[in-house]
Amino acid sequence: MKNYQLNTENLSKISESIAVPTYDRTKVKTGIVHVGIGGFHRSHEAFYTDQLLHDPSASEWGICGIALLEFDTKIYQTLKNQNGLYTLIVKELDGTQTTRVIGSIVEYLYAPENTLAVIEKMASPEVKIISLTITEGGYNYNEATKEFDFSTPSIQHDLENPDAPKTIFGYLTQALKLRKERGLKGCTIQSCDNIQGNGHMTKRMLLSYVAKAVPELVDWIECHVSFPNAMVDRITPATAASDITNLKETTGVQDAWPVVCEPFKQWVIEDDFIEGRPAWETVGAQFVENVEPYEKMKLSLLNAGHSVLGILGALIGYDTIDESVSNSNISTFLHNYMDIEVTPTLGDLEGINLKEYKDSLIERFGNINIKDQIDRICSESSAKFPIFILPTVKAQLVEKGSVELAAFVVAAWAIYSLGKDENGKELVIKDAMKSQLHEKAVASVIEPASFLTLESIFGNLSSSTIFKDAFTKAYQDITKNGVEQSVINLNAKN
Repeated sequence: MKNYQLNTENLSKISESIAVPTYDRTKVKTGIVHVGIGGFHRSHEAFYTDQLLHDPSASEWGICGIALLEFDTKIYQTLKNQNGLYTLIVKELDGTQTTRVIGSIVEYLYAPENTLAVIEKMASPEVKIISLTITEGGYNYNEATKEFDFSTPSIQHDLENPDAPKTIFGYLTQALKLRKERGLKGCTIQSCDNIQGNGHMTKRMLLSYVAKAVPELVDWIECHVSFPNAMVDRITPATAASDITNLKETTGVQDAWPVVCEPFKQWVIEDDFIEGRPAWETVGAQFVENVEPYEKMKLSLLNAGHSVLGILGALIGYDTIDESVSNSNISTFLHNYMDIEVTPTLGDLEGINLKEYKDSLIERFGNINIKDQIDRICSESSAKFPIFILPTVKAQLVEKGSVELAAFVVAAWAIYSLGKDENGKELVIKDAMKSQLHEKAVASVIEPASFLTLESIFGNLSSSTIFKDAFTKAYQDITKNGVEQSVINLNAKN
């Protein structure tokens, strides 16, 4: 089999082995600027948009991908070398794969070297939407104060150097300022991150920054920029070297960074786009008046479920999520957590069969072809726990419901933060708060509840005697008996 480097020149030859875009990419205009062109964006929004672009009337909705951080150099170079093209590999439950080339990213910019170009692109009148996947921690929200955190060095830099920003808030502020000064229309800023009320969060954090950086811009943003909430869902593990090799061997396509994902996908969006939007509903997205019930269900069940499986599995010594969920004791614990502690907090979910949804999650987590790495799932847990797990705890405390299982997961996280699994193997911990977590974890060896005093994560949760007692008991149980035996004991109670 002859091999072809993935790029525009070789697209017709590649089309003989896998599906490729059949629309003329040279006629696609950029209507969307997307910040954060990692795997999830490319398996989700860029995929939906690629499908839409096969309709000639949608040609104004191409994507300009922005690599915002120096960390993003590799993905920028890959997309640049491949003319924005990449391969999407969908791994089905039965082991088969569906492979296609995605062409919706028609421009790409590297912000650290092209600051002005990124600001100008965001301010371009043809751009109607600026979308974001900047991770849960990218919104600069402090759980303890419930406010924007102005103390971070990068935010201080942007306030002092407005024309040379480093953060998303600095870039958006400068771009919106240009739109106002030039008498241009506003745009929609669309979060695609796993945060409940992600549109509300984006608006609140941006306006907090703008009120200090360019206060006269606040009223204009209120009138000319919309921030729709959205729920996004598609499990997208990190690409492995074997995925790149297998793609080349089976199709002849040489792609430096293909994207791997599961077949399931969901995108529920509030229809609040101030300057128009793509007809994503024609390719499977769902537009609704209120996305909150869908968001809450997904964050509290799927995302929290991932964290449960990740933390417990990491301590036992597993490498992938499917290993963790295939342990019947762990999967029973997760079922109990979803049924006993999460479900009572979800309220009425009209039109949704919650039992079927929870069962489908276990099936999706168990997809042995995905091989979602546990260290990916556990990364940045300090940003994930306050969004995925702690809202369930707080709601249950208000209603005097069970918090025993959530407390167990938080206790496991405290032990995980010591840096070794139960076999003594070093854990790969990727977290912006790694040093603070480790410090509190060490203190917890003597006084377990010390871990809960990290206010930026737990707020005032340490003042809850009920939760603190449940956490302490769980910590002592895990330390004495190990994760699996402790889980068996808990399952027997439930």
